[in-house]
Amino acid sequence: MRTLLGISTVLILMASAPVFAQEKGQEHANEAHAQHIPEHGPPPAHEHAAPQREQHQAQQPVRSEPQREPQREQATRDYRDQPGHPNAPHVHENGQWVGHDSGPNDARYHLDHPWEHGRFTGGFGPQHVWRLAGGGPNRFWFSGFYFSVAPADIGYCNGWDWNSDEIVLYDDPDHPGWYLAYNVRFGTYVHVMFLG
Repeated sequence: MRTLLGISTVLILMASAPVFAQEKGQEHANEAHAQHIPEHGPPPAHEHAAPQREQHQAQQPVRSEPQREPQREQATRDYRDQPGHPNAPHVHENGQWVGHDSGPNDARYHLDHPWEHGRFTGGFGPQHVWRLAGGGPNRFWFSGFYFSVAPADIGYCNGWDWNSDEIVLYDDPDHPGWYLAYNVRFGTYVHVMFLG
């Protein structure tokens, strides 16, 4: 009986060895594909970028055709600055925040009452990785904190898993009342507002 039990145990261990090896290999594969988390948020954009654009538009003759809306204009922008990069605002491993260049006068991120729900105090930067716990772009949450994505950025969070993706928050130096939520899995970011 002991011999039969011993042989059975050995057979079970031999059969499960490839499974353990596969799981261990998958662990390493996931680590190899983990996204880089930026050490800090973006620097302030050049303050003259948006005003120059406004001056240029003011100098143009009045036309009878309707002006292009900012959201449509943004939708046509291509953020793929290198092959394989996403067509969404993203961060390079060297810390460059691609797409955070519109400056403080960008009307898409203007708020009449910045921080009307208070300021987020849970922690910023790479030492504070938050796991999303539910919701969607209009209202999502983690650890008892609630946020919403800026209407102009909703298209850039397609594919986010609102129940498990990890994000890191950074201050937005150009747009009072907004924070930047960096998705660790995709390496992309969107503007978010703290709701309480």
